[in-house]
Amino acid sequence: MTESNMTSADTAEDHPVKDYQTGVPASPPGEPSEQDTARASRTLRGDAWYRLRRNKLALVAISWLLFITVLAVTADLWVPQNFGDPRKIDSTTAAQNRLQPPSLEHPMGTDNLGRDVFGRVIYGARVSLVVGITAVAIGVVIGLLFGALSGFYGRWVDTGIMRLADIFLAFPYMMFAILLLSVLPERARQGLLPVTFTIALLGWPSISRVFRSSILSVKENDYVQAGRALGASDSRLMFRHITPNAIAPIVVYATMSIGGAILTEAALSFLGLGILPPNISWGRMIQDGRVFLVTNPGLVFWPGLAILSTVLAFTLLGDGARDALDVKMKD
Repeated sequence: MTESNMTSADTAEDHPVKDYQTGVPASPPGEPSEQDTARASRTLRGDAWYRLRRNKLALVAISWLLFITVLAVTADLWVPQNFGDPRKIDSTTAAQNRLQPPSLEHPMGTDNLGRDVFGRVIYGARVSLVVGITAVAIGVVIGLLFGALSGFYGRWVDTGIMRLADIFLAFPYMMFAILLLSVLPERARQGLLPVTFTIALLGWPSISRVFRSSILSVKENDYVQAGRALGASDSRLMFRHITPNAIAPIVVYATMSIGGAILTEAALSFLGLGILPPNISWGRMIQDGRVFLVTNPGLVFWPGLAILSTVLAFTLLGDGARDALDVKMKD
């Protein structure tokens, strides 16, 4: 046995740590691998992005949402030039072009007024995405504010805010939305704001409850109590210590809620209380095309497929965000 081997053996036998089952001295720890080093150097945000990238369904959802967003944003640059303006009716060609089947000129056919269905689906995506994202964003801001006050201060503040949320949640969601919009005159329901604010107004109670529960679990941690003992103000505790560690459930809930908001807008537009012409909505397209469901089912199928795929994409993205933000998930 060489001198180096004898030295290694002596070192192993003299090692104070032994295997608890065999009693054999434990081997010296090896050098960490590159994968372990990279994993240890990742931040929480980087760790979440790493797990999200490994979720194939979430990546498919992100790709689809990016694709349809690009189409909607750039619609004015190519849709009117290639398929005609889907918001206008050409009285000179409407009778000739009405209810045409899919073709190279009209990939999804035309409706009963001679307008290209593909162009209307693209413009409808713009309305649905704007309403869904804006409504959820407003609801999140209101819900975070009330949820933070309720969870942090408790007592009468918590009681008052939660009872107000209970009042909103006591009404059936869709019936409440119909009631709020039906009392407005048709002139006041023009544009996107009435539907957007209605959906936001009905969405904040659930968000406030989720955030309140998250804050109640986080504010009892030792680092929050240590900050309070060191004289940190309520605002510093809330924005520096509590909110960053309590916001993850809201990210997941808000992502999934966008799909719900798009469905709500489509349902209200189908009933004639949502988006009004000349704005284009997927729900309104289904309402207009249901008369031709037997003779020309594409008028209902294409906007319905757009709603299904977009809502499903937001749901899959929400599932991926939930797994990515879960600190208990393993690589």
